[in-house]
Amino acid sequence: MKVFLIGFMGCGKSTKAKQLAHRLECPVIDLDAEIVTKSGKTIAEYFEAYGEQGFRNFESEMLKTYPYPETCVIATGGGLPCFFDNMDWMNANGETVYLQMEPAQLVSRLHNRQKRPLIKDMDDEQLLAFIQVKLKERDQFYKQAKLVINAFDLDAERLEEEIVKGQQPSVI
Repeated sequence: MKVFLIGFMGCGKSTKAKQLAHRLECPVIDLDAEIVTKSGKTIAEYFEAYGEQGFRNFESEMLKTYPYPETCVIATGGGLPCFFDNMDWMNANGETVYLQMEPAQLVSRLHNRQKRPLIKDMDDEQLLAFIQVKLKERDQFYKQAKLVINAFDLDAERLEEEIVKGQQPSVI
């Protein structure tokens, strides 16, 4: 089983991926970290050098060509599900989980903005407005996930339970 964690930046994808992988006793793959390793550039440097379109192309290529183990948990970048056919590809190749949070909750978690090219120069008010607009655009993709779960105060045990429950065949 491959589990793809998706959601807006700051929702806890990387943290929850590590916790869930520990519970499932399987590897964790952080696609942003893999992009940094393969490109030799931080995400911000990659954006600077190649622009958002260049980054999205490379990100999609990494998603679809990475040599995933049979069982693993994958933390994706916040925008990855919203480009190309990435969401369809993840749904076809694993379990997808949208870690959903309210805009104000996301603002409260996004303190270190310098590492995040899209929001590095924003104050809290600007960030809240940005998140509200972006979530309206992205929700149509995020909500294609097989499981949508409120990620505020979500612990790894409950996340695992919901994923396992979602894989059970429905009784009619």
